[in-house]
This record gives sequence, structure tokens and C-alpha cells, in this order.
Amino acid sequence: MKSLLFLVLISVCWAEPHPGNSSLEHERIVHIQENGPRLLVVAEQAKIFSHRGGNVTLPCKFYHEHTSAAGSGMHKIRVKWTKLTYDYLKEVDVFVAMGHHRKSYGSYQGRVSLRESSENDASLVITNIKLEDYGRYKCEVIEGLEDDTVVVTLNLEGVVFPYSPRLGRYNLNFHEAQRACVEQDSVIASFDQLYDAWRSGLDWCNAGWLSDGSVQYPITKPREPCGGKNTVPGVRNYGFWDKDKSRYDVFCFTSNFNGRFYYLIHPTKLTYDEAVQACLKDGSQIAKVGQIFAAWKLLGYDRCDAGWLADGSVRYPISRPRKRCSPSEAAVRFVGFPDKKHKLYGVYCFRAYN
Repeated sequence: MKSLLFLVLISVCWAEPHPGNSSLEHERIVHIQENGPRLLVVAEQAKIFSHRGGNVTLPCKFYHEHTSAAGSGMHKIRVKWTKLTYDYLKEVDVFVAMGHHRKSYGSYQGRVSLRESSENDASLVITNIKLEDYGRYKCEVIEGLEDDTVVVTLNLEGVVFPYSPRLGRYNLNFHEAQRACVEQDSVIASFDQLYDAWRSGLDWCNAGWLSDGSVQYPITKPREPCGGKNTVPGVRNYGFWDKDKSRYDVFCFTSNFNGRFYYLIHPTKLTYDEAVQACLKDGSQIAKVGQIFAAWKLLGYDRCDAGWLADGSVRYPISRPRKRCSPSEAAVRFVGFPDKKHKLYGVYCFRAYN
């Protein structure tokens, strides 16, 4: 009998939990807020295209899943834009906004703002775009304990070109490669930019640094000196190398420019120093390698005359292949690095617009 009574008491306790436990369970459900507002951040476009010197808007809007209002009114909205590195392991601050407070960072100071076309618009406006603005940007919206993010890619219209200095093939460590590109009015190219260039027909057998520290090269026509003639076309990857000790060429990227690129009509051919002075006398500067590639690729510049450039190389741009002027393909033809004091050529100049 006592055993039976004991079992009945256990059954009652199991079926009727203590009021205190019920209260705790209820609080747990309220904290989850399954039916409450949930912050959502979205972008109308995942990729935006622009060019150097232009203005662009990176889209970002935020909503609450279970309410029509943009904000709950209980918490201030904090919007933070950052730029992601190639491996997503590091973020570079771009812009932060909260209430009436605004702050931009680094090279973005004075060039970024929020569009704010509506209460839920966190889109970022970038003006006077620079080559280094290319890349992936993260929009993060924070309200109280809730937050959400979206990533938008800014692509720039431009051209990738291989570069090696007067010293010859494979003479640049990573840091020297970065400087070499900047000196030629460009930046070191990313893998995505090189891949797009390969898809557009870029074929180059020399391996070069990319912005992520890898060494790669694009092949559209497999052949023995470039991985073998029986291999498939593609971007060949040497992997990641020591940025201080390893030496390769570099792939640079440049976009359009705010100026005039032209071949200087001069009564005589010139040495390098004479070419520099001739451009200055004409109100310009001797053109850089990035500028001749941009003029050729983006403007269709075509000239069969070889001319000096700022790095001491001699080149000429052919957009319409013809006999004696790159008959097989459109390209910026490379003559070499002639003796600056004794060899005579024309010159390409560049005049920047104010």
C-alpha cells in the first residue's frame, strides 16, 4: 500500500511542475523572441562597377522581418562599413555612423558618406574613386542586441598588364613589386582582376606577384615553355612565397585617367633626357606604362611609333593590327630598355586635367 501511494505522489509531481520552474521556462521563451522583430540587412546588387575618378553607391538597406518600420525606436541604429582583405581575416575601417555622429577613416576621409534616401538606407557613397578602392566591402547594421551584415564588391573597369623593370625578368620582391606598379600609375592586381584579364585573352608566360602575395600567370595558349603544350588553359598558380626574399615579375592594374595621353610630334628623335624635357616644354610629363596601357585598352589608342616612357622603356600601342605594326594581335608592343644616352626614339606624353 505504501509503495502504491509513493508512486501516485511521484506521478503528481511529474505532471504538475513547480510554479517557479514554469516562470523560468516562460522567461526563456520571451528571451528568444521567435515572433519579435529580427534585423535583416540586404543589398540590391552584390557587385557594383565603376572606374577611377568616378562616384559610386554601394547598396545596403536594413529591415525588421516582422515589422514594417525601419527601426524599433528603442535603440539607435549603428552603421559600420569596412573593407575586407582577400582572405576575410582582416577588416579595414571605412565609415561609421550612429545618430548624428559620422566618422570616416584613412584614405576614405572626405570621400565617403551615407546616401540615407530613406530611414532604412545605409548605402555608402564613395566619391573620386581610387584604384585601391577596388575590393569587397561589408555593411554591418547594429541595433541593440541585433545585428546583420552584407558584403558588396566594388569592381573597377580597367586593364591588367605584366611588368618587369630594367633589371630584367624576376627581379622584384613583393614590396618592390607594389612600388613598381604605383610608379607606373597603377596598383598591384588582385587574383580576380588577373582572372578576368585571362578570360579576356591575356596570355603571359612569366610568373608575377598578385596583391594577396601569391605568384601566378595566365595562359590561353598552352605551350612547352609555359607548363607544357598538353596542359589546359588557365591561371597557373605558383602558390605563396616569401615577400622579402622571393623575386618575380608583377601584374599591375590601372583604370582610366583624367588627362590626355598623346604621342608628341617633334622634328627629331630624342634621347631619354631630351624626351623628358620635350614633354615638360609641351606642358606635360613623360607618360607612364600604366597610362599607355589604359589609353590602348580603354580608349583604343593606336600608334605605330615607338616612344620613350617614364621608366626608360620604349613601347607603342596597337589597337588595329596591320602589316609592320603588330600584324597578328592588338597589343602594347615592347621594344625594350634602350641606352638612354645614345638611342633615339619618339616620346609619349601625359597631360593631367585640373
